[in-house]
Amino acid sequence: MSHSTAALTEADRLMTICNSCRYCEGLCAVFPAMEMQRAFSDGDLNHLANLCHGCGACYHDCQFAPPHEFAVNLPQSLARVRSKSYGHYAWPAAARPIFDKHGLALALGCTVFFALFLLGFIAAHAPGVIWSAHLEAGRFYALMPHGAMVAVFGAAFLWMLVAVFMGARAFWKDCGARDLGAGDHLRASHDAARLTYLDGGGMGCFNEDDAPTDRRRMWHHLVFYGFLLCLASTSLATLYHYGFDAKAPYAWWQLPPLLGIAGGIGLVIGCLGLLRAKAARLGALKAQEFRGMEYGFIAILLLTGASGLALRAAGHTPALGSLLALHLGAVLTFFLTLPYGKFVHGLYRYLALARYARDRRHGGGTS
Repeated sequence: MSHSTAALTEADRLMTICNSCRYCEGLCAVFPAMEMQRAFSDGDLNHLANLCHGCGACYHDCQFAPPHEFAVNLPQSLARVRSKSYGHYAWPAAARPIFDKHGLALALGCTVFFALFLLGFIAAHAPGVIWSAHLEAGRFYALMPHGAMVAVFGAAFLWMLVAVFMGARAFWKDCGARDLGAGDHLRASHDAARLTYLDGGGMGCFNEDDAPTDRRRMWHHLVFYGFLLCLASTSLATLYHYGFDAKAPYAWWQLPPLLGIAGGIGLVIGCLGLLRAKAARLGALKAQEFRGMEYGFIAILLLTGASGLALRAAGHTPALGSLLALHLGAVLTFFLTLPYGKFVHGLYRYLALARYARDRRHGGGTS
């Protein structure tokens, strides 16, 4: 079967070898899902690539890994296909190459640009308020009116939702099953929430010293649940504002700040852990050409969490204006770049898990 890219062609070659061997079928969901297929379309390979959690166990267990002439390196091959899939399904098509190679520079550059723009906007209207907003009753809203903040970030958030939905729709149309049941979603939600397959079949993820650990799983959990806590904090603050006419700023012991503080701590610790884990990752498992995308994804989450915590800690000082601009710049960058970078891997992985649950229920592939 012909494929649209060299990465997919290589993945097909390796899947054919693995489907003949089947030694690794107990390690994760990729191999049982692979065994349900006799041939692999582009959509099937993108499904399997997003089902892979990159633990590296199959590379270490494989008798055909380099320097064998078959040169089976499935984690690296699927990482390459997975990274390419983010751009392949991104919407609109013109934005597809936006994060491929320059994700880190783009994340940092956009954050700084938006932060300086916000500071310039504030200075043009009320220069002194940058250093005195902490003395005002509304604090944040002395720098940027609530209506303006809602308009800018609401529009960016809605754009992000539309773009992510369109990308996920394209992914699902290409490689999904059409008849998912409630049980399939429950199983996929369970496996996604627990990161069931990020453990190398029970041993953990492999690093450059060949010693498996499960710390990478812990860092992912901290980032994932830290993000959900931050989202819950913002959602609850919105409910307070519009539902109960209780306007920010809130005292630190109130629920929205407590959720935000816990979420920010999770994001910072988790992102730092992921950066350390990437540094210790076995080089043979990495798709080096997508490093910018991966580091950009972590950097923007780290900046969002760290700037939010700094804003909470120093919001009563003259640093409020600068910190708010930095935090809002990071959040705006996050919204605008999310559909084109690695963040979508969480959604695509969930859809891949849902299809896997459906295929197991039917005892075969999508045909």
